[in-house]
Amino acid sequence: MKVLVVTPEITYIPAGMGNISTHLSAKAGGMADVSATLVKALFDLGADVHVAIPHYRQMYKTDYTNMEDTNQKMLREVIQGGEKDHVKRVHLASSRLFNTSNRVYGCTTDECLQRSLAFQREVINTIIPEVNPDLIHCNDWMTGLIPSFARILGIRSLFTVHNIHTVETTLERIEDYEIDTKPFWNNLYFTHLPSGYDESRRYNRVDLLASGIFGAHFINTVSPTFLKEIVDGYHDFIPYHVREEIKNKYYHNCAEGILNAPDPDYNPSNDIALDATYTAENHMEKKRQNKLAFQRALGLREDPNAPLFYWPSRLDPIQKGPQLLTEIMYSIIHDYWEKDLQIAVVADGPFQPYFYDIIRMHGFDDRVAVHPFSEQLSHLGYAASDFVLMPSKFEPCGLPQMIGPIYGSLPVVHDTGGIHDTVQDLNVTAGTGNGFMFKFYDAPGLRWAIDQAMAFYSMPEAVRQKQISRIMQEAKQQFTHNVTAEAYIKLYEKMMDRPLIP
Repeated sequence: MKVLVVTPEITYIPAGMGNISTHLSAKAGGMADVSATLVKALFDLGADVHVAIPHYRQMYKTDYTNMEDTNQKMLREVIQGGEKDHVKRVHLASSRLFNTSNRVYGCTTDECLQRSLAFQREVINTIIPEVNPDLIHCNDWMTGLIPSFARILGIRSLFTVHNIHTVETTLERIEDYEIDTKPFWNNLYFTHLPSGYDESRRYNRVDLLASGIFGAHFINTVSPTFLKEIVDGYHDFIPYHVREEIKNKYYHNCAEGILNAPDPDYNPSNDIALDATYTAENHMEKKRQNKLAFQRALGLREDPNAPLFYWPSRLDPIQKGPQLLTEIMYSIIHDYWEKDLQIAVVADGPFQPYFYDIIRMHGFDDRVAVHPFSEQLSHLGYAASDFVLMPSKFEPCGLPQMIGPIYGSLPVVHDTGGIHDTVQDLNVTAGTGNGFMFKFYDAPGLRWAIDQAMAFYSMPEAVRQKQISRIMQEAKQQFTHNVTAEAYIKLYEKMMDRPLIP
């Protein structure tokens, strides 16, 4: 089975897939990590996997951007390794729109649409005919035309919904980018019921996310619970037509939820960003050392015994819930003043100024710290903290609630989406669970969960050490790329076993 993974972003590509692979990294969010880990796991397992990505020349670490015919030269590099000799596996989609950009997506919706169409033009017109795959795995709205095109070729397609975000355009605009839609236009999703190609071409808009879902043979979300929430009518921000298309796939047994997994770099035993590396066996002492280093870096009171709550997600009040924390921040700091409770935020986002205002108003400078996102500080924050705050209103998957337990930092979370699939309430007596969940999305709910976390923190050190060691060991086994990749491979096999319906 030959698989073509089509993705607008990827963190890395396995070195064995060609000499250029070590230069390629274009990341805007979690999709890049998921794509990278899936491709690596598939390749390591011996799968015949290919990748199609935009040629973001400014972002790729290359020294050949001004060389004549560079793209063709680099694409014809071969790899060494038994059956895989002389196979080109990395396929770069070239366009002038990608040449000078230092970011995956544009600054405006129209810029994003332009890049999407340029990318899909190269995939449809050049890469798919060259690779001739048995299965195409597409990711999010920027690849939404490809499943419909794959149908007319008799190629199975999987469409992964990472986020509920879409863009609309017209057939006329798509064809301006040299994509001939006439052979597959009736496999696309239009905002109004089309009566014919000519009637629809100029005025009837195509929804790219809904088209990807509608045109694909199978779809998946990035957690089982988020899929069920969509089908059951949760989350009013999801467009009705997108929900209905997902429901159609679900009730025809053509939809699954597959959890993402954190990047392997999140490993406290060898993480170079830490002040002291550690394992489940020696975490107590080393986490204190990391806590002091983190407190020093952020200007917090240096106290290795202070309970430290860490906020690792962007400060987005629509999804991530920072307003729940600011609403109760004063009371938390005040009520646990003697215990020196501390809150650390390493994140960007529109809600950041509210945190600064509270810190300044109440003189919390040494107990609450806010720092713009930094990859190194983010890693150190997991190692230094005792708890990870993640009160998301909704969460298609989420990664911080998985990364925290790997580092021995227990999640304090709202029970939703992918969080529900990865966090269970801690039961010290039974020796089960890994965090603290609140059911109702409001500030009192978050306060209740923080109180539960503090009750655990007040237990004898030997009790906490035993539970955290267990949680770290379980997280290391559960939240891995191999588990995710195996789930995708099973889904690929299921798709190949099903009769192909044009």
